[in-house]
Amino acid sequence: MTALTTQANIKGPDEFYAELLAVHEGLTKQQSDALNARLILLLANHIGDRQVLSEALAAAALNVRTEDHRHEN
Repeated sequence: MTALTTQANIKGPDEFYAELLAVHEGLTKQQSDALNARLILLLANHIGDRQVLSEALAAAALNVRTEDHRHEN
């Protein structure tokens, strides 16, 4: 079992981010959401470790809830 890696671990992070933005260019909100869902499922399948995936879901949800709370004030 491997723990979720939360430290920067992507080679060429700026290039990856630019590629991620570029693949969304020209898409509708619905198409963009569908692309994100497909990407998430592909990466989850690649990771394969249910414990890591559960940790990632919890970490992502926590950050979203924290962000939403900050915007309410």
